[in-house]
Amino acid sequence: MRIPNFRYVVAFMLLLATMINYTDRLAISVVGKELRTDFGMTEQDYGFIVSVFMFAYAIMYAGSGPICDRLGTRKGFAVFITAWSLAAIGHATATGKWSLAAWRFLLGLAEPGNWPAAAKAVSEWFPVEQRALGIGIFNAGSSMGSALAPPLVAFLTLHYGWRTAFVAVGSLGFIWLAVWLLIYQPPHLSRFITDKEAAFLKGRVRPPEELSQRAPKGDWLRVLRMRECYTLVMARFFTDPVIYFTIFWLPQYLQKERGFDLAMVGKYAWVPYIFGDIGYVFGGWVSGHLITRGWPWIKARAAVLILGASVMPVAIFAPRVPEAWMAIATICVVTFGHALWISNLLTLPTDMFPGSRVGTATGLTGMGGAIGGMLANLATGYVVQRYSYAPVFFAAGLMHPLAVTLVMVLLVRKWMRAQPQ
Repeated sequence: MRIPNFRYVVAFMLLLATMINYTDRLAISVVGKELRTDFGMTEQDYGFIVSVFMFAYAIMYAGSGPICDRLGTRKGFAVFITAWSLAAIGHATATGKWSLAAWRFLLGLAEPGNWPAAAKAVSEWFPVEQRALGIGIFNAGSSMGSALAPPLVAFLTLHYGWRTAFVAVGSLGFIWLAVWLLIYQPPHLSRFITDKEAAFLKGRVRPPEELSQRAPKGDWLRVLRMRECYTLVMARFFTDPVIYFTIFWLPQYLQKERGFDLAMVGKYAWVPYIFGDIGYVFGGWVSGHLITRGWPWIKARAAVLILGASVMPVAIFAPRVPEAWMAIATICVVTFGHALWISNLLTLPTDMFPGSRVGTATGLTGMGGAIGGMLANLATGYVVQRYSYAPVFFAAGLMHPLAVTLVMVLLVRKWMRAQPQ
């Protein structure tokens, strides 16, 4: 069976995996109030549990890239989604703060593998002018999962209890896994690619001999020392905590500061993530469109990075507006701007590194974001419990302008000089 434009089927599968990934991780924020009540936890305890996840996430983000580079995209993805689905289901067995933290730690070890594996798949199936679009499509799954989790988990919790909710969302990964193992191979091995698409991709994606290469042991240290890598590590260190704050704390914010109950969280908390979906796809499409218009790829990526970062200071006003709908609208702008930003920032490793290092570079940059997220969540729990959400929103509004300045100064100017104008 040959499927026209099969690369978009691959992108859709990556989107579904990312959607499941975020649904699994976000479930805890939806039932956070119930967990605090059942287990006698404070907001600072909740911040600690979120940070345990981020600590494991940071550790394994660095390790997941080399694992994917050595196992290959197909096997690497299968290993990680199996592990995180089992960990998500395991949350249903938690009996207190420490057992819940243990399952969050295991989930954090497994979930990072989604990104280096997905980035490798995009680099295998998409040419440079469509690569950011492929990245944007699969990253839209993060917003879709974030949008799906509040109503789905709230419904399951209200009708069947929070333990059933964890089992239900954790089981989705095994359905995806069966389809993935059935259909995925790189283009030169795929039995679903048409002759027309194979001819289109020939010479425009990673050649088979590059795909067969495996990174040597210890290569991650050489990659980390490269300017391209450590600059992106810093950029994600500053900016990933913003979206992690939205993921893990938005339901808590709406309940504490805006008077929402669980049913209202399920009804409204998904809205900002729809704007994230739009931003991911739009951001990827825009940079690809600019490339087809003759822009150097680095200039096209930089333009969208600047655009996304420029709208992020709007976050400062979220806790200051008088109505809840205004706060949600402000957060919609934040998720849209971050999506523009990350759809292109995540594309840069696929542009700048050979195939045998794409997973490693992606994993290391994600490690920077996870470390930032861990530290930020610890700080958020402390600040929210003792003060309010306003200082957190203020800091969130400044991170992307800071990061885009670093990227432009340390990285973009170097690659601009090397590109034909």
